[in-house]
Amino acid sequence: MADTNALVAEIEALGATLGQAKASINQRFIGQEKVVDLVLASMLCGGHALLVGLPGLGKTRLVDTLGTVMGLKANRVQFTPDLMPADILGSEVLDNAEGGRAFRFIEGPIFCQLLMADEINRASPRTQSALLQAMQEKEVTIAGQHRPLGRPFHVLATQNPIEQEGTYPLPEAQLDRFLVQVDVDYPTRATERDILIATTGAEEAESHQVFTAEGLIAAQSVIRRMPVGDKVVEAILDLVRACRPGEPEGRELADSLSWGPGPRAAQALMLTVRARALLDGRLAPSVSDVAAMAQAVLVHRMALSFAARARGETLAGIINRVTGRVLGLEAAA
Repeated sequence: MADTNALVAEIEALGATLGQAKASINQRFIGQEKVVDLVLASMLCGGHALLVGLPGLGKTRLVDTLGTVMGLKANRVQFTPDLMPADILGSEVLDNAEGGRAFRFIEGPIFCQLLMADEINRASPRTQSALLQAMQEKEVTIAGQHRPLGRPFHVLATQNPIEQEGTYPLPEAQLDRFLVQVDVDYPTRATERDILIATTGAEEAESHQVFTAEGLIAAQSVIRRMPVGDKVVEAILDLVRACRPGEPEGRELADSLSWGPGPRAAQALMLTVRARALLDGRLAPSVSDVAAMAQAVLVHRMALSFAARARGETLAGIINRVTGRVLGLEAAA
């Protein structure tokens, strides 16, 4: 009973701190509450996020603000076709020291706690692959040596969904490393009005630090200790398995999907529903949280078949249909 009360106190305290963090973020990134919640959820779960949206919607501004508010050492890399793996990871250089020549390692920008990978799909597959080990194992191997990255370590990558000329689509294995895909849409009229007023004056509001790196790691521990009811666990399994065209539960999608989400999708849902409940001020997640996180967790882990593309189907539509059939709820748009 004492352990339960202590966990409840930790969850409530963390919820209050997250409220302060969101208020600070909103000083510079106005509106788009859903986007902020999804990115915060990915960081609370210790994962990475892929932000998909047109230029000028504030993706870079959001990541920069998060680095300040969460108290993390942040670096930014602008991905371009000529970017090489060493430009991200670092390299060894021959140093002419007084004691003789020796190789010295110069760290690349990936040695940080929050890495913004801007327009990640503009880099070549060789350079994209440099992030795979870092995103999964939180370390890199250079010249045969394993070098740990910062703790915590998060990658927030951006991608333009329209301009695809000269780009390299992310391979499925790398997409699966992103805990969530966050679609950044145009703001509402009221939000855009607030943005105009707040960002075109003589001074702009500044965000302030709320978390520390150690505080974020502690928050990630709290997330993993939050209770999840059997009903929510079964809902996660039912939804993920129903999105696989090769499974009996997903046989109706055999003509619409080339492949569906793997076990990592179920793991992502298990974590993100807890984070959503916490951000909403609740002590445990519900089935409605599963429906709300379905799009962000599943959409980049599935692929339409050629026939489905010819019919004009979308992954969002399929996820919404399956979520409604399996859970009796609609997925969040």
